Amino acid sequence: MNIKPIRRKEILRGILAVSLVIIGITHFLSAEQYARIVPPVFPAFPSVYVSGFFEILGGIGLLIPWLSVAAAWGLISLFIAVFPANIYLAVHDIQIDGIPHSQVLYWARLPLQAVLLAWAYWYTRDPEEQPGASLLKQ
Repeated sequence: MNIKPIRRKEILRGILAVSLVIIGITHFLSAEQYARIVPPVFPAFPSVYVSGFFEILGGIGLLIPWLSVAAAWGLISLFIAVFPANIYLAVHDIQIDGIPHSQVLYWARLPLQAVLLAWAYWYTRDPEEQPGASLLKQ
C-alpha cells in the first residue's frame, strides 16, 4: 500500500487532532489525576482545565483550514507550557491511574514532547503554500 506524502500528512493531522480532543476531554473527566502532576508553583485545577480546553481547541483548529496554522502554533505553545508537568511527573515518580507506573516510561515521555512539537510544527505553514496539504477544504 503506497500512501502519497501529502495524504499521509493529512492522515497524521487527523490522528493528532482527534488524539488532542480526546486527551483534552479527559482533562475534564479526570482532572484530579492531571492535577497531581502540576508543579506546586502553578494552580493545579485551573492549569488542568485551561490545558484541556486548549488541547480541544487546538485539535479542532487543526482540522479547519483557515485556522490550522494558528492552531499549530498554539499547540506548540501548549506543549511547551505543559512540559514542566511532565518533568514533575518523572522527577517525583507520581502514580497516575490509567498510565503504567514506570520510571522508565515517565522519563521516556520527556523526549516524546519533542516529537509532539515537531508534529505540530509540521502544520505551521499556510495550507495554500502546501499543494494538496488540506484535503479537508475540498
